[in-house]
Amino acid sequence: MTDNDYMKQALAEARKAAERGEVPVGAVVVCRDRIIARAHNLTETLTDVTAHAEMQAITSAASMLGGKYLNECTLYVTVEPCVMCAGAIAWAQMGRLVFGADDEKRGYQRYAPQALHPKTVVVRGVLADECARLMKEFFAAKR
Repeated sequence: MTDNDYMKQALAEARKAAERGEVPVGAVVVCRDRIIARAHNLTETLTDVTAHAEMQAITSAASMLGGKYLNECTLYVTVEPCVMCAGAIAWAQMGRLVFGADDEKRGYQRYAPQALHPKTVVVRGVLADECARLMKEFFAAKR
């Protein structure tokens, strides 16, 4: 499967979040060409500001692998991670980060561009238009 294929899986998770009234961000973690974790935002459901899709996916992947380091894994997320999530991605020593839409207001690149582990490879803009459209539609419906 390609980065686009895995991002489509993350988009499916984002749609699940939207259906629950959560901000539509979805994530999957892939290790050795296999999805080992799927997650979406749960901040409203859990009343927990830290329950971002990335945090949920990292926790699930670490549990699946039985270890805290995810250096052989790729995290696919529909929107650029925030600083909190970038820190968690760094602590997990994620091998690759692939995200869709930039988050110009709250993304890590704006506030902490050096937050990721130095060995983490970053690929941005995968299915960016589709990822951004999902967010825009969600917030337009809220207004």
